[in-house]
Amino acid sequence: MRSMEALRLLFFLLALSAAFADEGAYIGVNIGTALSNMPSPTMVAALLKSQQIRHVRLYDADPAMLAALANTGISVTVSVPNEQLLAVGQSNATAANWVARNVVAHVPAVNITAVAVGSEVLTALPNAAPLLVPALRYIYSALVAANLDRVIKVSTPHSSSVILDSFPPSQAFFNRTLDSVMVPMLKFLQSSGSYLMLNVYPYYDYLQSNGIIPLDYALFRPLPPNKEAVDANTLLHYTNVFDAVVDAAYFAMTYLNITKVPVVVLESGWPHKGDPTTEADATVDNANTYNSNLIRHVLNNTGTPKHPGVPVPTYIYELYDEDLRPGVTSEKFWGLFDATGVPAYNLHLTGSGMLLANDTTNQTFCVAREGADEKLLQAGLDWACGPGKVDCSALTQGQACYDPDSVEAHASYAFNEYYHGLGMASGTCYFSGVAAITTTDPSHDSCLFSGSGGRNGTSLNGTLLAPSSNSTSATSNGAHSFYSKLVLQIIQVLLSGLLFW
Repeated sequence: MRSMEALRLLFFLLALSAAFADEGAYIGVNIGTALSNMPSPTMVAALLKSQQIRHVRLYDADPAMLAALANTGISVTVSVPNEQLLAVGQSNATAANWVARNVVAHVPAVNITAVAVGSEVLTALPNAAPLLVPALRYIYSALVAANLDRVIKVSTPHSSSVILDSFPPSQAFFNRTLDSVMVPMLKFLQSSGSYLMLNVYPYYDYLQSNGIIPLDYALFRPLPPNKEAVDANTLLHYTNVFDAVVDAAYFAMTYLNITKVPVVVLESGWPHKGDPTTEADATVDNANTYNSNLIRHVLNNTGTPKHPGVPVPTYIYELYDEDLRPGVTSEKFWGLFDATGVPAYNLHLTGSGMLLANDTTNQTFCVAREGADEKLLQAGLDWACGPGKVDCSALTQGQACYDPDSVEAHASYAFNEYYHGLGMASGTCYFSGVAAITTTDPSHDSCLFSGSGGRNGTSLNGTLLAPSSNSTSATSNGAHSFYSKLVLQIIQVLLSGLLFW
């Protein structure tokens, strides 16, 4: 019996590792547009690049936004909005036209990796539910005709409320009234090699629990063993709401004999502001805690108790605060940034020192990203010391910052001088994706980096050049090299885990 369970787990892990073979776990960001002062697409793209955000989900397929994302290497999920679902779900020709106009016209310059058909259709637009599976099939058929079905997945985002009795996870099941749509949809996802898109909001689970769910459990904060939730059927311990909901989805799929569909969390986040009388837990501290812990949890490849080590790619909701969203106060304040690109708060990723959001209020530095492609680092170094007009005399032999004599060390110095010379402005720490912002002072011995110990960066002479122009010819190859290395690392981890299971 135990050997059979082991064999089933082995096949499941192999199926999921194949589904995520390209990148493993990653963090993406949703880009909503309900802003009274929506930044231009080029400004959005610049912010994404400056923050090293490599995965985004759009709620439509706006051609201007797609044009701005061209040749950035950023993975893009485009969406069929709910208002277009009726037409797409009723006509194969309409779906084919949609794909031709919104996908085929933009690839390969835009790295479109998925099409999200509708948004929470089963709960937000139940009258359109009968058209959901036909729409999925029509969009997929159009991708097959364009020979894009192997690189672009088709799925549809669901609210986690489609799962009933989500705790204990082992007893979870999908709302049976939705079976006529859910069953064929899951079979489609399995046969097409796609994944279940799930929106997971521990904030709402916490609010709706009437005090049953502790705040710490929703925020990924450490819990003493006696406070962890235990599934009595599996004896699996759950330390946070997020994992419990994801596993509930896995168990609910298993109940329907669907065992090869991985979960991607397309939306998750926490509001940083709300009505203090009715939304007291929508605070900067809680939003910072949740999103920082979420990022760390996902990128650590910890998986879930049911499937440890199996990645759960997750998209944070959302990039910008959307001041035009209707509803309660908190609806307007889920963003990581305001419309001007100023961080709502600075995510604290303890350990690495790396920040997702620029922090110009504290000491920050721009350094070479660990494991970055050496050719891209050299190209960035050459650009900074040349067209970028950084004074790199400290890197010459016999000077304070010559040692260690490595491309990574010299690039870090040059990148940081450029970053501080331009006032740590958004977009000035990118360098074709091989630079990253850190709070760890990289100074050593007598080599002091700008921003260290009161040393201020000096202004650069000449015209500001867009960081995206740094070694642009090498961007594509560098991104491919970076992710190829990541793929190998993930495969090694998965294989070692299977061998010693």
